[in-house]
Amino acid sequence: MNFLTLDKSNCANVARWLTDGKWVTACLCAAWCDTCTSYRAKFAELASMHPEQCFVWIDIEDQADLVGDLDIDNFPTLLIQRLDVVSFFGTALPDLNLADRLLRAQLDKSQLELDREAASSEERRNWQKVCNLLPRLTA
Repeated sequence: MNFLTLDKSNCANVARWLTDGKWVTACLCAAWCDTCTSYRAKFAELASMHPEQCFVWIDIEDQADLVGDLDIDNFPTLLIQRLDVVSFFGTALPDLNLADRLLRAQLDKSQLELDREAASSEERRNWQKVCNLLPRLTA
């Protein structure tokens, strides 16, 4: 299973996953958040349901330098990315089935569909600039 909690020692691993073209699903949470604490086990279960994908838990306070100016409205916030394309960024209900459906919907898209969607609205174009994990991990 490709699941890790992001820290300075493994940022290069996550960057490598992305440059290798693997799907990365990140959960942005905070240790003080009770919802996040209970969701962590569900997120790990999601990772076990998709062993070919990569999952990363990012504590927004522990990794404040990496998170930077990302606009986290609520918890949990999911970020789903492949290569340099952010296909989803937003708050999700802390529900395993919902996260699974959301991830499967992204996995079913071709790279052409992902590229089109990434450019389809101002919000999605902004995700590509602001939410992209790759430049944040390699800075």
